[in-house]
Amino acid sequence: MDGGADARVRRLICGVAVLAVLLGFAAADSPPTVALRQLQRVLDRQSEALFEGDERAYLATFAPGARSTPRMAFRNLTRLPLTDWRLRLVDAAPSGRGGYTARAVLHQRLRGWDGGASRTVERLEFRRTAGGWALAGSAGGGIWTQGEVVQERGARSLVLGVGRPAAELRELAAAADRAVAEAERYWPRGWQRRVVLEVPSGLDGMGRLLGSEPELLRGVAAVTTGETRGAEEPPDRIVVNPEEYGQLSEGGREFVVAHETVHIAARDETHPGTPMWLSEGLADWVAHRAAGTPPRAAAPELARAVGEGRAPHRLPTDADFRFDAGAETLAHAYEGAWLACRLLAERYGAERLLAVHAASGHGAGRALKDQLALSEAKFTAEWRAYVARVLG
Repeated sequence: MDGGADARVRRLICGVAVLAVLLGFAAADSPPTVALRQLQRVLDRQSEALFEGDERAYLATFAPGARSTPRMAFRNLTRLPLTDWRLRLVDAAPSGRGGYTARAVLHQRLRGWDGGASRTVERLEFRRTAGGWALAGSAGGGIWTQGEVVQERGARSLVLGVGRPAAELRELAAAADRAVAEAERYWPRGWQRRVVLEVPSGLDGMGRLLGSEPELLRGVAAVTTGETRGAEEPPDRIVVNPEEYGQLSEGGREFVVAHETVHIAARDETHPGTPMWLSEGLADWVAHRAAGTPPRAAAPELARAVGEGRAPHRLPTDADFRFDAGAETLAHAYEGAWLACRLLAERYGAERLLAVHAASGHGAGRALKDQLALSEAKFTAEWRAYVARVLG
């Protein structure tokens, strides 16, 4: 693959979890129980109408004048293989206009694709109408609210795109099929062995899907959503930034999809305590190994630093993978993490590398000691020598 240019496009792969700090209403502002029940009933009617295919009843849960986006969302949702789609009210507070601002958790699940229901927080506005309580806006921020959703299905992949050519989505599905087959070599069990990819029309749409400022995602080709083990099997989604993804070479696009798919395949063995150098390095190791990328092509920024006498003195920290760490630090973090996993695989074998990752819930140091009788300090020294040797 053309690793030199594509390796400069660094990705932040982040688990997107439900954040409890989104609104935080005070208990004193909570509406009476009867009002909460009435608001929940609006959401229940909406879910019932969706599964009954009753567009009129679905739109009736929205206030007049606020039904354009819901109409589009309904038509998109009814085309999806939904087996679960429901909103559960968390809390509400008076909005100051005789209505309520509320939080609800959206549970959704795609039949045949998801092992469990995803959970995302939605912010809703309710207001009184002649017919009772109604939503004053869209009840969801999913891709189905961003325009007509086009579906492309591969043997092991489902691609949902808005405003993208069908040929582009078919190519993405084919790349995802190959990525699933590659990941399955290392994780033959314990995951769906299928992936769902969402492709919004652009950077702004990606930001809305992820609840992030679009500018923070500039330069990101793709992101994997989901949570580490310990939740109720939330499904992962690969969210693709079409602007960045489209600028990559064919090999670069294959690499990105393979990397993200590894995060899905390895999710049950990725823990809150797993250091990012191990999870990101492992994903890069599988993707680069499949492509046969030589070290200097896969790690051009780190190779330049080594040539200038600026070889790294420590393994990448989690902070090094943050966007605000700077482009060079981020590139060095990914490339150094890949070389750390490559070293483990070369010296101890692929199975031991996977075992270290799976045992990393209490950090890499303990996993290295338990699996390889190797201290983190000794491994760091070996890694520094390895980086200098393969990139020097």
